[in-house]
Amino acid sequence: MERRCDRPTAYGVPARILSRKVFITTYGCQMNVYDSDRMTDLLAAHGYARTAAAEDADLIILNTCHIREKAVEKVYSEVGRLRHLKEARAAGGRPLILAVGGCVAQAEGEEMRRRAPAIDIVFGPQTYHRLPALIAAARGGSAALDTEFPAADKFGALPKERMASGVTAFLTVQEGCDRFCTFCVVPYTRGAEASRSVAAVLAEARRLVARGAREITLLGQNVNAYRGTGRGGRRVGLGALIRELAEMPGLVRLRYTTSHPADMGDDLIAAHREVAELMPFLHLPVQSGSDRVLAAMNRRHTVADYRRTVDALRSARPDLALSSDFIVGFPGETAADFAATLALVEAIGFAQAFSFKYSARPGTPAATRSDQVPEGEKAARLQALQSLLRAQQAAFNRATCGRVVPVLFERPGRRAGQLVGRSPYLQPVHVEAAPALLGTVAPTAIEVVGANSLGGRLVEAAAPRAQTGPVDQDGRGQYR
Repeated sequence: MERRCDRPTAYGVPARILSRKVFITTYGCQMNVYDSDRMTDLLAAHGYARTAAAEDADLIILNTCHIREKAVEKVYSEVGRLRHLKEARAAGGRPLILAVGGCVAQAEGEEMRRRAPAIDIVFGPQTYHRLPALIAAARGGSAALDTEFPAADKFGALPKERMASGVTAFLTVQEGCDRFCTFCVVPYTRGAEASRSVAAVLAEARRLVARGAREITLLGQNVNAYRGTGRGGRRVGLGALIRELAEMPGLVRLRYTTSHPADMGDDLIAAHREVAELMPFLHLPVQSGSDRVLAAMNRRHTVADYRRTVDALRSARPDLALSSDFIVGFPGETAADFAATLALVEAIGFAQAFSFKYSARPGTPAATRSDQVPEGEKAARLQALQSLLRAQQAAFNRATCGRVVPVLFERPGRRAGQLVGRSPYLQPVHVEAAPALLGTVAPTAIEVVGANSLGGRLVEAAAPRAQTGPVDQDGRGQYR
């Protein structure tokens, strides 16, 4: 009689034990994407396999973000929709557990379970390593709420093994923020700044590379405030961490996000000049071009400070391109303040940017101000700013046409024989290429510029060295 052995998973759990399924919806930032992946790792060790269909799940997790407008309402709306699925499943004798995590859960706490009784578990971003115990409590009929800021490092409680990664991967190195911008909830939902040790970051990076990652993006709410413990107990900054990671065999690209201009120190700027693996594309939020508004936001830098930092970065890495965040219609913002923002955008030149109308976040100082800008005015300002930013992005992309850039191929394209990769500037690039090139960097001649991506062809190995700077810049950093 033939006997078939159980196929082991990455965690040593036999596949037959992975009988339960978890569906995770992720809202918001890259750190939430990372957190959702680590929840998947954690739950796999406890018998859960991730599914792409909520209808098949035994556990549904909404990993929420509080940054976007009407974030709370969107979560409750989704919970209302899932309540009907939960009721139908209960009637069929197959219970469904509904959990809400992340920043909205942290902010709402017990109020969330009171307002939406269909929710079984509420947990914050610092406590998802406790999910197995919370699930056990919910299955036993107990309310499960955990929005503490535990002193213990949550990463130490997570499985060391990771599920198979792709060519690109996220890695959280820092959490929390001590800046307390007056519009932002992050210090209240993610807590104080905390950095992982250099050894812990390197160990996780090695595991990611062993599973196929060739590019790693280092994550943190204020990532360039990283101060991790290095050799001999010495505290080191993000620049030193990047240098250590760059020595790792198999890792060919590094990025980091999100940065604060006031924490862009000399060593990190020097890393942009000295570390070839660090990509020449940086997200550096400025929020406003008005010193008066920046002070009201408690940003702790001026427009002149920002411009000096940009000049230093471009001096260190002339082919550097920038992305940024902007908020229009902050309380008290005048037409002159907004004009100053447009002037800054014109002066700096951005390859990409994210811009939003100010929306009040409960519990933040700006939400209580009496000089709120009318919605119509905010909308008009946003339209004007986005028109300028779109024009700059289109010019940046057009300037890439005809150049040869190194492309890291990440996945198959929609058509047979096509691969999709990214330029050093995160532009998607579509190329006719063999699957063997997945996970490799190849020089690619850009021939087509679309609305949201580029098209190109591979060049011969003997072709001239790939140019990483896709644009010519005048003295103001404008793209032409």
